[in-house]
Amino acid sequence: MTFFELILIAVGLSMDAFAVSICKGLSTGQLKTGHYLTTGIYFGGFQAIMPFLGFLAGYNFQNVISSFDYIIAFALLSVIGINMIRESGEESCENADFSPKAMLPLAVATSIDALAVGVTFAALGCNFISTFTKNIIFNVIIIGITTFIISVAGVKIGNVFGTRYKKKAEITGGVILILIGIKIFAEHFINLPF
Repeated sequence: MTFFELILIAVGLSMDAFAVSICKGLSTGQLKTGHYLTTGIYFGGFQAIMPFLGFLAGYNFQNVISSFDYIIAFALLSVIGINMIRESGEESCENADFSPKAMLPLAVATSIDALAVGVTFAALGCNFISTFTKNIIFNVIIIGITTFIISVAGVKIGNVFGTRYKKKAEITGGVILILIGIKIFAEHFINLPF
């Protein structure tokens, strides 16, 4: 996996958080720095924690799944992507609550799919000692930072523009994850130049 693919995965995973962030921005009259930070920390933090937990689960079974890891990666990324496309535009935008009681369930809900991506990282041979994109710590940090930035932007966009971009963002994220899954599957059979 290249750094560019890692960024695409991070962006794809962050689209659910982006959509909810747009709703938060839309439902909040006057934004404060705390609104941005709360949203970014909750969504970015959980998007980093969940793939790490998925990786730990998948890492324990790496020897068992290594012969069909490309199928697991393809299936998980495709299912996540299809679900994102299917569920795009479903959330309502009426809750301006940024308390832990409101943010924790949203952070968990928007990052559940990242658990499966963590399993995919284990299937692709990530570990703790490799460099860059084969290092799980590096991967989850990039995913967390990317989601933090995109969530903060989502709050501002929601506050300024409303829900105009919410559905498109979720569909785009889903398509990105499906395409990466297809690429991983295809690489098993042919040597792709990218």
